[in-house]
Amino acid sequence: MVNTADSSSATAAFTSAPEPGTSTRARIALIGTGGRSEMYIRAIFGKHADTAELVAFSDVNPGRVEFYQKLIQELGARGPAASFDPADLTAFIQANNIDRVVVTTPDYTHADYIVEALEAGADVVVEKPLTIDAEGCRRITKAVAETGRNVVVTFNYRYSPRNSALKEIIQSGVIGKVTSIDFSWVLDTVHGADYFRRWHREKKNSGGLLVHKASHHFDLVNWWINDVPERVFASGGLKFYGDKNAAERGLGPRPERGTPDAETPVIGDKTVEKDPFALDLREDERLKALFLDNEHYDGYRRDQDVFTGGITIEDNLALVVEYQGGPRLSYSLNAHSPWEGYRVAVNGTEGRAELEVVERAAVLNSTDKKTVVDPSATPIEEEDAVRRNGERLVVQRHWEAAYEVPIVNGEGGHGGGDDLLLSDLFNGPGEDPLGRPSGYLDGLRSVSVGIAGNLSLESSLPVRIEDLHLGADLRRDA
Repeated sequence: MVNTADSSSATAAFTSAPEPGTSTRARIALIGTGGRSEMYIRAIFGKHADTAELVAFSDVNPGRVEFYQKLIQELGARGPAASFDPADLTAFIQANNIDRVVVTTPDYTHADYIVEALEAGADVVVEKPLTIDAEGCRRITKAVAETGRNVVVTFNYRYSPRNSALKEIIQSGVIGKVTSIDFSWVLDTVHGADYFRRWHREKKNSGGLLVHKASHHFDLVNWWINDVPERVFASGGLKFYGDKNAAERGLGPRPERGTPDAETPVIGDKTVEKDPFALDLREDERLKALFLDNEHYDGYRRDQDVFTGGITIEDNLALVVEYQGGPRLSYSLNAHSPWEGYRVAVNGTEGRAELEVVERAAVLNSTDKKTVVDPSATPIEEEDAVRRNGERLVVQRHWEAAYEVPIVNGEGGHGGGDDLLLSDLFNGPGEDPLGRPSGYLDGLRSVSVGIAGNLSLESSLPVRIEDLHLGADLRRDA
């Protein structure tokens, strides 16, 4: 069994007992005011206003801080929150009795902010991935050991009803002992392409899709089978996006960014041909306000063309992962699919469970409506006559007929999973037979697969995770 003590204690970070004479609400500082921060901000000013107080924002871009200052006024804040320079994190934590720091900054900054917050006396909640490389893992594990403070890596996919349903099936023993897992994830030409126009396109910033995106998927497998990865072999490359691939396919000259100059009209007529790979930030009020209107502060372009040079991450990946308990994972990721979703097959000694999820059946590139970038977080209606949005979990035991397991979704992102995650974060986890609350060791286990995978891509050899020397023993029953 995986050590679950880490999971329960860490996820209770927002609800630990307050110091005598202090407020019963945890005092929160949020660092990183990009797109991912909004979920936490709305939770603090909404359902969880009784357990958390947003004391301050921090970002290197003052325009994005101002965007969220306006949002919290709309959400009923009595006044603006404080703001501070990220370089002053330690001083702000100590001067303002900050209990928790929520980190929603680019991946390559996670280790720095986590370690500094812990050493300054605060617990941390961080968006996945925990960090992007082995050095960052070692620094974090050292800080956790020395300070005794908590780090939570948020894995909302665990809380998605379909993924929880598969966990229940495996945990029940109906398919016997797990022997292998086949896991295929496809990102479409809207969502997948988006990683190649943002800061993620450089591996030094994101660790590539094996770390930034697939750490979610590796955590699911670790959690589904309650096991720990030991050895990784990876293969992959940049096969679709980037300037060289564009030249090979004869795409011709392209602009460096998707948003044209200010005098070019916004496309709103179906008869006007739209570049399906271009992101015009003016077409989305939120993206325009967060990024286009504020790029004069830091020069960050949210809408780079996906077929320019400088892309150092892969868009096609395949891995074999060996687990301590014996199972083998065969994993693949494609970032330029015409549809989005995933297929999982779990083979056991007594049968097989299969989960198929279609989050966007087709990218139809309509010009009469806003295109949703991430269909897992925002349900969409685009589908065709052959492939339909939806999900299906099928179980079949040896020598028996297959049967379908019902999946009951809730309201909100990820089938209601986001709300369940936030409840555990802000109210503390209750009894959960599925063990969905995650701790920092879960974050280490998930990111270790991607880090080992990146090293395997470089060497063309398998990599043992223990050879990464991450600073903590990830084995079961350690």
